[in-house]
Amino acid sequence: MTTQFNVAEAGSGSYRPLAILRWVMVIVFVSFGMQKFTPQSAQGIAQFIANSPFISWLQMFGLRGEAYVLGVTEFAIAALLIAGAFNPLLSALGAFMGVVTFAVTFSFFFTTPGVVTWSLSTDPMAWNLTGEFLFKDIVLLAVCVVLLLASVRGVGRG
Repeated sequence: MTTQFNVAEAGSGSYRPLAILRWVMVIVFVSFGMQKFTPQSAQGIAQFIANSPFISWLQMFGLRGEAYVLGVTEFAIAALLIAGAFNPLLSALGAFMGVVTFAVTFSFFFTTPGVVTWSLSTDPMAWNLTGEFLFKDIVLLAVCVVLLLASVRGVGRG
């Protein structure tokens, strides 16, 4: 089994425009990371963390600490994506961490009480503004999956 890592910026043809996705995700992770260092953001994400089966352990750092951990993680992902423009292995690692990040944050859509109302008789699925905010993460998750798949080519080929 051979694994070949690639960098979109070094590619050609239809592969090269994937570099745009990398730089958009760098902007997203830097901006999300910066927000985690504000009191408003720390307060705003507390309900998601408290109800998450994946990251509720972050509560041991306190309200501001849990936000700081997430902010530093988002900055690290942005740094890996930047370095990934030059190093294909770092490209894959940054994209993978992005996949994990947005898989967890999209799970808040289902784990945070009151975000979604499920019904068989009226609207099958209705969500509030928080749900609308979280629903965008499925697109960001898909972008990171595309970046990961583009970074790791040849997996499973002998």
